[in-house]
Amino acid sequence: MDKMILKLIRKFKTNDPYIIAEGIGIHIRFADLGEGTRGLYFKKLRRRFIVIHERLPDDWRRFVCAHELGHDRLHPGFNRFWLDEQSFFNVGKYERQASKFAVRLLTAGDTPARNETLEELLMRNGVPKEMHMFYF
Repeated sequence: MDKMILKLIRKFKTNDPYIIAEGIGIHIRFADLGEGTRGLYFKKLRRRFIVIHERLPDDWRRFVCAHELGHDRLHPGFNRFWLDEQSFFNVGKYERQASKFAVRLLTAGDTPARNETLEELLMRNGVPKEMHMFYF
């Protein structure tokens, strides 16, 4: 996973998930996905799409984009819906992998400064604090 992320960052000279996704041909859309769905990734007629819930705050939108990009890179061939933890959906292996990909992409090349907490590092990189468990 780390090699894949570094390769993407080198190719696009950024860790911005929007730029990377568009650079590899993924169309990004925003829509009201209703309660419980933050984003989704799907393919239709050989076109790839990431749809992000339009009511999310900016840090969550960016994280969801990186998460769904993780599905594209790690789980080709699957259509995935990212459901909130409050739902009855059991967050599985693929969701954990995509979240780990997102955290690693958004924090790539950055480490905590002296006396900086993990939460501060994540906040500085635009990662929602709820996703700290995927840093390691």
